[in-house]
Amino acid sequence: MAERISFHDQIRANKLKSFFLIAVIFVFFILLGWIIALAAPDFFFIIMIISIIFSLSYVLISYYNSDKIALASVKAKPANKNMHAKFFHAAESMSLASGLPMPRLFVMHSEQINAFASGRNPENAVICATDGCLEKLDKQELEGVIAHEMSHVANYDIRFMTLVAVAVGMVSILAELFLRSLWFSSSDKGRGKGGAILIVLGIVFAILAPLFAQLVSLAISRKREFTADATAVKFTRYPPGLAKALKKIKHEHVSEQDKHHYSKAVAPLFISDPFKKKIQNIFSTHPDVDLRIEKLERM
Repeated sequence: MAERISFHDQIRANKLKSFFLIAVIFVFFILLGWIIALAAPDFFFIIMIISIIFSLSYVLISYYNSDKIALASVKAKPANKNMHAKFFHAAESMSLASGLPMPRLFVMHSEQINAFASGRNPENAVICATDGCLEKLDKQELEGVIAHEMSHVANYDIRFMTLVAVAVGMVSILAELFLRSLWFSSSDKGRGKGGAILIVLGIVFAILAPLFAQLVSLAISRKREFTADATAVKFTRYPPGLAKALKKIKHEHVSEQDKHHYSKAVAPLFISDPFKKKIQNIFSTHPDVDLRIEKLERM
């Protein structure tokens, strides 16, 4: 028999791993900045500061309107208390269990079982479920899915992933500006053997750092899903509910036409990958469903 695991241990371990991974992204940023500082052309840092200010402004606007953007992208409609009574009952139960404010509920048209949460904090949270989620799941399975989504709210995952996006964006901006500025450089810093080595090192790091930073951000996304699964168990005290929902998600057939209801930008928010990629790898936003089920069954 497989060894039992504690949801408290899972929550703590995954949170620690997430913070470690975001620290890795900031290390990339500091190293890249240090290398470029030694080899950078004229006016590079002035251009970089202006670009980062514009980028941060864009991210902050998106952050404060994350719920509106996510709902509009999937054409979600407000849930109706009469038509979607099961949805409201599950959300109310999980609101009481978690101690969080009742989120605003929305429904999107899709036959597949899926749901997502958005909003910058618990007071501004929304949960959107698909038609398929509300029709195909029983009470306990739906509560497991809603608990998972409310876990993202409780853990401030939107805020955390926004911080990750800012960190990855800064690495990418820094690298892109450095590479582009080399074409217009009239600096003497790059002359001589030592300067040439620094520029080559800067180019290599500027090419690789954004890729590694993006891979780390995807790893963080997968860790946050494991954390939300474990926190959902904390709220429901019934691991089989979410586990059975994930089994239904795993075995359901989704038509290519139905996949068009989803925006690629919002796909990472959902409880499972709406595009149903068969092979999970380092470029996946979600962890392997079988591994998630296996962990839940051991709690």
